[in-house]
Amino acid sequence: MFIDTNFTKKDGFRMQKLEKLMLVRNINEKANVRGVITHEVEVNIFFKNHIERIKMDIYNLGRIKVTLG
Repeated sequence: MFIDTNFTKKDGFRMQKLEKLMLVRNINEKANVRGVITHEVEVNIFFKNHIERIKMDIYNLGRIKVTLG
């Protein structure tokens, strides 16, 4: 699960630095040009009557704000 870097900064999310950097690879196994993941955020996800607290990796997603998976 990912959340966009600019979105987290603009909306004031509390970022937590990862102990170990995470390299992002494309489907062809090459390193992604947007760099490594250095931070994460903890957020609440709401769906109907269900609430869940999750951690999301912060990454430059471009026009996409959030990717759930």
